[in-house]
Amino acid sequence: MGRTPAQLLTVAALVLLPSIAMAQGDTEKSRTVAGGGISVAGWMGKVDAKEAAAGLKIEDAKFSAMGKDFMVTTGPATTYWNPKNTASGNYTVKAKFQEPKYMNLNTHPHPYGIVIAGNDMGTDNNSYLYCAAYGNGTFIVRGFGPAAFQMNGPRGGADPAVNKAAEKGAPVEQEIAMTVSAYKVECAINGKVVASYPKADLVTAGKLKSTDGVYGVRYAHNTEGMVVGLTMTKNK
Repeated sequence: MGRTPAQLLTVAALVLLPSIAMAQGDTEKSRTVAGGGISVAGWMGKVDAKEAAAGLKIEDAKFSAMGKDFMVTTGPATTYWNPKNTASGNYTVKAKFQEPKYMNLNTHPHPYGIVIAGNDMGTDNNSYLYCAAYGNGTFIVRGFGPAAFQMNGPRGGADPAVNKAAEKGAPVEQEIAMTVSAYKVECAINGKVVASYPKADLVTAGKLKSTDGVYGVRYAHNTEGMVVGLTMTKNK
């Protein structure tokens, strides 16, 4: 039996709902953080180009110390680094990312994670790679070289290793590690390698200048969390 026009409209609306919700999420406006700026000696930051074009600046996000760890509240999507924190050759950079109240500042999940291979940081020619997790079980691997590039698609991908928050406002934690070896770069989340790429696919025109460089952290817009135990270790 055929559907009535009203039924067809209902079906079409249901099909479009996920796309509509995603589009609405994409247009979420970046907030400004009261008392923002960087208060940790030696650290620097840069907001994404589209955030800067909208008039937002590094003072509209907040990066502060909590003992040896860091508290981040955005604001505009921001990358943070200390020029003294460099890694070369074979190495692993890792940290735990704690989101005490999942999605407390946003309308949809936003990612946070490790940055490696930073060169010309703070300039329009910066290049770096990052692996970031969401509190909904997904992750993304992206970079700038200096234009943005994607390694696992525009929306990233899901993996059972990525922890999921029980609900909005609940705590969620991810341990993220990025490892550079002789021929590949890997991202591990909560102890499992979720992405692996030949180094030659990353150090190339339009992407990374090198896998040697500065390391740090990155937070998407309107997100709040702790960075615990950021460390770099040399590998054989």
